[in-house]
Amino acid sequence: MNPPSPSSVRSPLPSGSPSAPPQLLDISRRLTPGHPNWPGDAPYTLTPGAQLTQGDSVNTSVLSCSTHTGTHVDAPWHYAAQGARLSEVPLERYAGRARLRRVPGEGTVGVSAHELFGEDAPAIWLLMTGEPAHWTHFPQTFRALDPAFVEAAARAGVRLLGTDAPSVDPLISRELPAHRACLAADILILESLNLAGVPEGDYDLLALPLPLEGADASPVRAVLLPAGALSGRGPGVQAPDIEGTGDQA
Repeated sequence: MNPPSPSSVRSPLPSGSPSAPPQLLDISRRLTPGHPNWPGDAPYTLTPGAQLTQGDSVNTSVLSCSTHTGTHVDAPWHYAAQGARLSEVPLERYAGRARLRRVPGEGTVGVSAHELFGEDAPAIWLLMTGEPAHWTHFPQTFRALDPAFVEAAARAGVRLLGTDAPSVDPLISRELPAHRACLAADILILESLNLAGVPEGDYDLLALPLPLEGADASPVRAVLLPAGALSGRGPGVQAPDIEGTGDQA
């Protein structure tokens, strides 16, 4: 992969001032008409419901899509019959200190790629494998993860792996070895990130799913914050409470 041109590189997050809120860097894929989905999945559509132009008092829309549309998290139940469903995964698992690294080369991300993250790496690793910011067609080939890489990440204490690829396994895989390696290591999966032009480094990640009871996956709005923002150790930042209460009004 060629390095991004200067105009395509997104600026690093500024540290901010004590009185300013933390800056957010959106790393979610934009959902536009015709957004390409995994072959066979329900297409993404956003159609008008009520319309002001038709005499209604408000505008509304009807959203229809697969749970794996755009940037999304997989719950373990997606690939294991006895795995946890989305509503059983604590929200805290989708937030925390993350390290983003560009993974050079082609083909499967091999075990040696874990060395890019260093010995002091946090529990969330984000892999920039070279996917563009926008897909006009669903990619037929992309950089899946070698199960040995997943196992090395687990030994380093990783609890969440994120990638700009649409899956941690190849498109035609039926055995899903990387998914199963993640299951065995209790590593959660975040797929289809938009990391094009994002500088490598340490950040805080928020990638919260919708509260879909019993679901196998969910689209997320994934954002990066300055490292330390979520812990309250960023400049002037107070740590938020993140709880999966679900039933609060």
